[in-house]
Amino acid sequence: MTQTFYSNGKLLITGEYVVLDGAKAFALPTKFGQNLIVEEATDEHIHWISFDSDGSIWFEDSIPFSSISRKERFDDFASIKNTLIEILHEAFLMNSDFISKGKGYKIKTELTFPKLWGLGTSSTLINNIAQWLQIDAFELLKRSFGGSGYDIACAQNNTGILYQLVDEKPKVEIIDFTPDFINKIFFVYLNKKQNSKAAIASYYNKIGDVHKTIPAINKITKRIVEASHLKDFALALEEHEIVLSNILELPTVKEALFPHFDGVIKSLGAWGGDFVMCISKENPTEYFKEKGFEIVVPYSEMIL
Repeated sequence: MTQTFYSNGKLLITGEYVVLDGAKAFALPTKFGQNLIVEEATDEHIHWISFDSDGSIWFEDSIPFSSISRKERFDDFASIKNTLIEILHEAFLMNSDFISKGKGYKIKTELTFPKLWGLGTSSTLINNIAQWLQIDAFELLKRSFGGSGYDIACAQNNTGILYQLVDEKPKVEIIDFTPDFINKIFFVYLNKKQNSKAAIASYYNKIGDVHKTIPAINKITKRIVEASHLKDFALALEEHEIVLSNILELPTVKEALFPHFDGVIKSLGAWGGDFVMCISKENPTEYFKEKGFEIVVPYSEMIL
């Protein structure tokens, strides 16, 4: 029997970093995501193969059940394998049936976006594994990768969300984000993938008394999701960038890379990599291409 599971990718529009400390964040699921296809085997191994969106194989290995149950660690050259074993070991602790009652598996993952885009290779994997084993994806994330969990909420929902950690538990509010100015919103890839774990560690080294900032971020997020005019939306995004710039002690992405751009540019997720969102009255593709940034995706092609 073959089972197939799918999870949406994600983009964090507001609340980056501070969502970890209880701020309300606005996030959108993408039209891109990841499949997980499970077939039964008979040798008490998981034969794993992962495909990038272009059909190339980016990971392939065979993992004995015993390595999962005892959380075996291989050398540093097997970092992807070690990470996968860690996730599967935590899943095993939550529901051991797939090992104790299983005979073996052939598992295939298929990304529908390039792996380097940073739209949620890990979160879509964790949510797919949780669906397969019928366990709580938020808990699996907490035990393995860590993070706020907004990306899991995007994996599970097909519309915009407001996401908040309340007493360290996820609170998800579905919202209808369909303003008239969607055709003025574009996403630009910065040609490098940001390491989320490293970015979070850097944030915690700099935050100081971030709790004073959270009410301001929450108000800005509310203005952004409720904006009915492009000008109001753009001003709120700019304000958000300034607040986070002060917290992180980093220049905004517009200051650093695009100081002469005629429009608004908003960092998304971990600052310094992956995608940024830009607001422009005219299609900005040529501007960014001239700067060496070839991937510019309109809102309608990116967001569910």
